[in-house]
Amino acid sequence: MSRPGNTSHITDSTKKADPQEGAGSTSPQNGAGTGAQHATGHVTEVRSDRGQPRPSGLEIARMPSAAERTRTLVHRTCSSALLITGLQGARPEQLEPRLRNVGPEGDLFLLFPADSPVVRAATHAQDDELSAVLEITDVAPVSVPHRIRGRAWITGWLTRVPGLAPPGSMTLRLEVNEAYVDDLWGASAVEPEAFAAALPDPLVRDETELLQHLHAHHGEQVRSLCGLVEREGHEGHDGGRRMKSVTPLALDRFGLRVRFQDTGGRCFDARFEFPEPVTGLGPLRRAMRRLFEAATD
Repeated sequence: MSRPGNTSHITDSTKKADPQEGAGSTSPQNGAGTGAQHATGHVTEVRSDRGQPRPSGLEIARMPSAAERTRTLVHRTCSSALLITGLQGARPEQLEPRLRNVGPEGDLFLLFPADSPVVRAATHAQDDELSAVLEITDVAPVSVPHRIRGRAWITGWLTRVPGLAPPGSMTLRLEVNEAYVDDLWGASAVEPEAFAAALPDPLVRDETELLQHLHAHHGEQVRSLCGLVEREGHEGHDGGRRMKSVTPLALDRFGLRVRFQDTGGRCFDARFEFPEPVTGLGPLRRAMRRLFEAATD
């Protein structure tokens, strides 16, 4: 097991972000990025085509699968839009489902107002196959550079499911054909069978509140993690003396990712792994306590 505060996985995001990063996209993009290994063997410059930090090869040994990450995005409080070819004139808010759920067979169930343009499109299609793409955009719940943490696209065939929704609403089923995720971990296609079998991260329902709480009430403890970065001997990271901001960016069962920005505007991520994956809030509290204790020892 790794010790609390293992920071062998650090990524750099000095590249300028794509000005289109905040704009919506209707199709998956290749965001694998390129990397250059430093002499230390621990610090890597790995960036997506939008300037977003990406994990080094070392980090990939402990990471959720692409299917798990996609399922997590579905269950997270991310914005989403259901895109249908030929559907013109719909406003963005009319394309966002009120609720998203995944059925036991891996189908997506989406709740819309009964008079929504997407419900009308599904109704008019009747027995014809109506293809659609659910686009999900994950934005960090705290303010950081390069705030979009990831996107997922789930494509399939759309049908109505009468009788499941309350009055004035309609449930639509998206039978998954394929999926694609492009996030902090990398970019990957997801097969429908893998999507159906995957489980979301156990912290998915609490991550937003936990990150906001860490940022608002434990800023000094989060900043103390700079000491762990310095202790690992990573060149150029000076224990926080020149850091403009140190912000908790993402949290999952494997660890905490923090985004650092120095006074020169340079950004990099450090991921602090837990000794073992956490299964809920109780184990998480113990893991976080050990992490902050390690930072102040």
